Amino acid sequence: MTVSTTLRDVIGLDGALPALSSSTLVLIDYQNTYTKGVMELTGADAALDAAARLLDAARAAGTPVVHVINDGGEGTPYDIRAEVGQIESRVEPRDGEPVVVKGFPNSFHQTDLLDVLRDLGAGPDLVLAGFMTHMCVQFTAQGAFNLGYSPTVVAEACATRPLAGPDGAPIPADVLHAAALTTIGDIFGRVAPRVADLPV
Repeated sequence: MTVSTTLRDVIGLDGALPALSSSTLVLIDYQNTYTKGVMELTGADAALDAAARLLDAARAAGTPVVHVINDGGEGTPYDIRAEVGQIESRVEPRDGEPVVVKGFPNSFHQTDLLDVLRDLGAGPDLVLAGFMTHMCVQFTAQGAFNLGYSPTVVAEACATRPLAGPDGAPIPADVLHAAALTTIGDIFGRVAPRVADLPV
């Protein structure tokens, strides 16, 4: 099957992956809710292991790190006051690493993420990873692109869950994951398949 030229190629956007040391790492919604229960993601454990490697590499390179978490309110699967809403231990913040609380899929919408990035002197390159690929990762990449940043998503450090399609037929998690990454790679940003693909 012949594939179309990406919009990034059509308009001449750079396709080279950025160096981690010259980027800012934004980790999105690595919350316990995605590891068990109603919101459990396919491949969450492997994605968290990859995210831990990414975080270790960023810290070693002196890359600024920002954590984002979703607060759905008390008693919800996204209750940040409860264990279910806390950041998973493999990627928990260190002192001095900002934590941005959001309520929408786009991590920039009605949050202080833009101010945090400006205070860190971030830009233009952002490295993004997190949960879920088709939701908060995709829409944060779009939000970053719309604000003039150049986002790169690390695919192996993201995961999602199977959902019913418009006709009711199940869409497997890996298909939805790939579709979201393909959408990002068409225009909003670059996609690094693995942590190791990012230059240090």
